[in-house]
Amino acid sequence: MTPARVKICGVTRLADAELAVELGAWALGMVFYPGSGRCCTLAEAETIGAVLRRRVELAGVFVNAPLDEIARVSERVGLTLVQLHGDEGPAFCAEVARRTGARTIKAASIRGLFTVRGLARFHTDFHLADGYAPGLRGGTGESFDWTLLSKRPSKVPLIVGGGLDPERVAAAIATTHPFAVDVSSGVEGAPGIKDPQRMRAFFAAAEVVAA
Repeated sequence: MTPARVKICGVTRLADAELAVELGAWALGMVFYPGSGRCCTLAEAETIGAVLRRRVELAGVFVNAPLDEIARVSERVGLTLVQLHGDEGPAFCAEVARRTGARTIKAASIRGLFTVRGLARFHTDFHLADGYAPGLRGGTGESFDWTLLSKRPSKVPLIVGGGLDPERVAAAIATTHPFAVDVSSGVEGAPGIKDPQRMRAFFAAAEVVAA
């Protein structure tokens, strides 16, 4: 058993991205959803991509974005992962993979067992189970009942997010045995601004638990 990988999401600054990679991040998530307080500018995302590509997975997070926009951003930034966090259907997810050449993550805000089971419709490279908060798409800081994930009828590798922080990540890993964990608000000093001390604490907590 190996420790769960860590995806640091809501990255908006190169300095935060570099620290995440130094600490051993598997992936960096950059949000391209204007409704998010963690929306990354395309210019900064291109800088992060130019400096860190081939050292870490570069994930772009989109919410109901047009296919052409996803493809354009993917090419400019050099995305290796595309995370779809809206109401995208299975066929759209498949087309994103075809157009971009990136691996895909389908995210769902877990509201109950029906949401967990609904993920099985998506034959993406990864599933991401996130917390639910009305009107928000990711970065909610809200957790959910992790035990629901044991009833997930799919073998697609699982990423667990939703309200994780240095204090809760070990319990989440021990309960869900995920491929990776995803954190955004749990390691921040302010939306989109990561706190170095909390980032280090998160990695340290995640590393001591085998997934």
